[in-house]
Amino acid sequence: MSFEKELKIISKSVEEIIPLEELKGKLAKSAKSGKPLRIKYGIDPTGYDIHIGHLVPIRKMRDFQDLGHTGVIIIGDFTAQIGDPTGRDDSRPPLSHEQVRINSERYMDQLFTILKPEQTEIRYQSEWFGKMGMADFVQLLGKFTLAQFMAHDTFRTRYERGLSLGMHELMYPILQGYDSVAIESDVELGATEQKFNILCGRDMQRYFGMEQQIAVLSPILLGTDGINKMSKSLNNYIAIFDTPADKYGKVMSIPDSLIMNYYTYATTYDAAQLELVKQELDSGVNPMILKKRLAWEIVKLYHGEVEATNAQESFEKLFSKKEIPDEMPEYEIAGDKTKVVQLLVQSGLCSTNGEAKRLIKGGGVSIDGEKITSIDAEVDIKDQSVLRVGKRKFIKIKKL
Repeated sequence: MSFEKELKIISKSVEEIIPLEELKGKLAKSAKSGKPLRIKYGIDPTGYDIHIGHLVPIRKMRDFQDLGHTGVIIIGDFTAQIGDPTGRDDSRPPLSHEQVRINSERYMDQLFTILKPEQTEIRYQSEWFGKMGMADFVQLLGKFTLAQFMAHDTFRTRYERGLSLGMHELMYPILQGYDSVAIESDVELGATEQKFNILCGRDMQRYFGMEQQIAVLSPILLGTDGINKMSKSLNNYIAIFDTPADKYGKVMSIPDSLIMNYYTYATTYDAAQLELVKQELDSGVNPMILKKRLAWEIVKLYHGEVEATNAQESFEKLFSKKEIPDEMPEYEIAGDKTKVVQLLVQSGLCSTNGEAKRLIKGGGVSIDGEKITSIDAEVDIKDQSVLRVGKRKFIKIKKL
């Protein structure tokens, strides 16, 4: 394959490539020498749940792998203990080294749903920072100025608003930048909000007399609410650990305005397929049809065609035909009466009494199709009754 064709694949669904001409040169050089490029992506495993927004740059790494290049995942076992300050108004709580290790193992299990293990290197920052002395670190700090960092939106805004800004947070881009030196990165992937940090990596390589990496920046995938960045804390995310049915249902819940965005950044559709979707949208095709196809494609990407079809059939049976699922978890309970709030918490459908009360007030709880309207409601226990919470959670009650 010519490097021009490679560039077309790499450029798909990418917001910015800095600088594009240098990437062309690297691809041409790689094609001539037969030496694969080293494609860097760094993760701070501050948790272990990954959502499909995290995987936008990871799928770009897979594109590079399909073209014969090598993916290099940097586990930020140093920077995770600082926390990337980008886009935040507060400091992240520090993590222990053991927490980072545990999280990173589960993180990689999820990344390998996309990446090719045989073309993926996993590197820990402790490999190089663990050997670095104070004099070496001070030398790194000396390669940047405070003015450079205060030009960064996050740092400048927090300073101007009088918010906390720790010295350790100013060091974060420097540490991330040195990773690029340590692994001899040719390309670094990241979201558009990572632009400052990735360009620091270019500067760092220049300071060390190395050929500079290319920044390949992907857009941020919006959450299912269509407003905010996909985030667990906002409960607007689609997790890799979600079941096929939950993935399908969450995609079906997105506003129509996100259909094109999700086809572009959450599926493997090529430019021609995306153009057809755009034409269908513009021609007035029922958005529900496009969402069903989108949901099927996303589930297929992570679970395969059989699971995608099963999830679609279950969704249609549950929502289009207004039926309950054939199979659901059972909860055994003794006695003749119980408070609904207590039942919701003890069955595991809600984690706290407060959550149960909020769902009841919002009209999201029913038993055998009858909506519960009072947080103090008490119901008769009937064997085989179906307790429903929201759109997708069901439990069958088994009376002891």
